Amino acid sequence: MKQEKISIIIPAYNEASNINKLHQSLAEVLTKTQYQIEYIFVDDGSTDNSAQIIEALCSKNSNVFYIQLSRNFGHQSALKAGLDIAKGDCVVSMDCDLQHPPLVVLDLIKKWEEGYEVVYTRRKDTMKISFIKRYTSQFFYFIHNQLSDFKLDRGTADFRLMNRNVVNAFQHLQENEIFIRGLIPWAGFKQIAVEYESNQRYSGVSKYSLKKMISLAFKGLTSFSTKPLKIVVYVGLISFLLSMMLLPYVLISYLIGNAVSGWTSIMITIFIFGSLQLLMIGIIGLYVSKLVIQSKNRPLYFVRKTNYHSQTNAPDR
Repeated sequence: MKQEKISIIIPAYNEASNINKLHQSLAEVLTKTQYQIEYIFVDDGSTDNSAQIIEALCSKNSNVFYIQLSRNFGHQSALKAGLDIAKGDCVVSMDCDLQHPPLVVLDLIKKWEEGYEVVYTRRKDTMKISFIKRYTSQFFYFIHNQLSDFKLDRGTADFRLMNRNVVNAFQHLQENEIFIRGLIPWAGFKQIAVEYESNQRYSGVSKYSLKKMISLAFKGLTSFSTKPLKIVVYVGLISFLLSMMLLPYVLISYLIGNAVSGWTSIMITIFIFGSLQLLMIGIIGLYVSKLVIQSKNRPLYFVRKTNYHSQTNAPDR
């Protein structure tokens, strides 16, 4: 009977000081499992010596592989690159900074063995998480779930297990601005959540700046819902009705000789409605830009080099 394989996908961007530690921790946890394990590090255009460390790790371990992207394409594209080549019977994706505890991988595997096709994780809020990160995260999930057609569990991340049939489905996705975290509930399949407590980052600093988090939030909202466009229509309609209600007042004031409101009221009105128009144009522009980018049909990433091949039967763990 053929031994089943589990692929571990680990995107890495300037994580030189974490790579060996993560591999060691995972190997210690998974060494007693009955599965064949392969590790796929995706170097997302690192500017430090992450690529060299990964290659050195590969030379020492026959079950460690790498994909080196031609530049920094972003975390979601790096994940997709790993999913596109992984050959495991199931695939686990996790971050390289050890905030995703290696021990939790065993919990994911256990649920997979029970028949679940997607086992995603839900982070518990603890005092380990900074005040800013905790509340910005809560705000993101609140806004997303109010405006999106698909709800995200608060605290979910790209730490999950996907069965082979789910990975095959994801390999066929051709979206240019992919948001895997949102695609998971959209895709369906048999799913379950596993809760965990996040570790502190082992070393280095987070690569998710405020700018990147805002960008990810907009990507999530515009990828799964047209509600922002509907809100634009409602705001425009309400503004039109308010202006129609003010029109009789202006006409009556003119006919009876009363002075119409002066410069201040006019400027305030112009400012309010001008701002609304700019906001609505901006929201429409986001959707139009997504259509333009998608129409170009550019690939999500380019691979500079890789040592991965389809006929891998490495016994190491």
